[in-house]
Amino acid sequence: MNVKEFERKEKNTAELTVLVTPEEFEAAVQKAYLKGRGRIQIPGFRKGKAPRKMIEAMYGQGAFYEDAVEALAPEALDAGIKEKELSTVGRPSILDFNIGEDKSLSVKFLVSLYPEVKLEGYRGIEAPRPEVNVADEDVERELESVRRQNARIETAERPAQNGDIVTIDFEGFMDGKPFDGGKGEHHDLELGSGQFIPGFEEQLVGKSAGEDTDVNVTFPEAYAPELAGKDATFKVHVSEVKSKELPALDDEFAKDVSEYDTLDEYKASVRNELLEQRRGQAQSAFEEAVLSRLSEKVEGDIPDAMIDDQVDQMMSNFRYNLASQGWDMEQYFSMMGMSTADFRKDARPTAEKQLKLDLAFEYIAKAEDFPVSDEDVEAEYQRLAGQYKMGLDEVKRAVTADSVKTGLKLERARQLVLDSAAEEKKSEKTADGEEEAAEAPAEEKPAKKAARKSAKKSEEKPEEKAE
Repeated sequence: MNVKEFERKEKNTAELTVLVTPEEFEAAVQKAYLKGRGRIQIPGFRKGKAPRKMIEAMYGQGAFYEDAVEALAPEALDAGIKEKELSTVGRPSILDFNIGEDKSLSVKFLVSLYPEVKLEGYRGIEAPRPEVNVADEDVERELESVRRQNARIETAERPAQNGDIVTIDFEGFMDGKPFDGGKGEHHDLELGSGQFIPGFEEQLVGKSAGEDTDVNVTFPEAYAPELAGKDATFKVHVSEVKSKELPALDDEFAKDVSEYDTLDEYKASVRNELLEQRRGQAQSAFEEAVLSRLSEKVEGDIPDAMIDDQVDQMMSNFRYNLASQGWDMEQYFSMMGMSTADFRKDARPTAEKQLKLDLAFEYIAKAEDFPVSDEDVEAEYQRLAGQYKMGLDEVKRAVTADSVKTGLKLERARQLVLDSAAEEKKSEKTADGEEEAAEAPAEEKPAKKAARKSAKKSEEKPEEKAE
């Protein structure tokens, strides 16, 4: 076998034609005959016993050609890839095959080639960094959240108000008939939480314990297909109304939920904690912006087959994550009113961006030629063993040293880009209307992070129902 023709096409694809000798092709045809004769009946012969010439006389000389080509194709493709020293991705396809007068076989494949990219300016990439600040309102919102977590739940001898918790039994009807998933008993629902579909909770405000009522709603369009956009009536019985008694916001509250003795000290710790969180979020956003701009600098076409493989991996990860939460992916898609095709279409831009980043890190790692010592490899093995809670020898059997070295080089390439990146300077207009770069505001130095005690009571958070 040898390459007859090789022609590069658009988007890093190529047509590769491999020539198979008459002897190799004849051997494959004979194997196809021996494998397939059992399903062919020829008059005068027992099934599976007809000679090859008799079968070819009745069905044509090419009766076994297609099976022979299918059997030869993987070997021919491997031979062609090896001869041309190609690095391919995805699944190749057979475009055509021809049988020569000398009974040689030529097979034309369409292959996708691993892209070679160009990349300039990967050091010193500038990107915006979100400003970090914490307003008094942010602190108050956090304190209010902690108060709600430590609220005392008491039975209310009055009609339900927004913010109350009502215990209800309900059953949904559509066109007078109950529907699947529309029934529940002894369910605690916080009015105003948005736990149920729009319009449901509002109609329970003003209802008292022991009261029966009809709740009329319309399911949202982005809902399970069998319910989306349809009207329904829920028969609801309110068995109990409970109110939340929030603790007073004072020094005693601070002592109860934190390690501080005064409310002012506790507020300062909340502010500092919010600052720490937002600095981390700002750094993550900055790094994401840097990597996004890095991906835009990558020059080179990524073959569709490579993107398809990346989307396949994203789908597999998504399916696994759903399964870990007790969800079936098809069930989830049905509830969200989407399809596998919708997911794949939406995922393609993300897949292409990730591939460009992977190619960028490979380019940088090769250009920088980062040294990786045996000690570095051993330390990484130790880290992997700890991360996956596996024995060191088990990790070494599962991951080769070359793979570990490659991973370390790619991570160093990523870190080089981030460490050399700079915050994009904001422009301000001067008095004469011209723009000038303004220095980024200096961040306030983080105060010592204070550990908060666990809240003594935690607010029950009912799971969302598919009403």
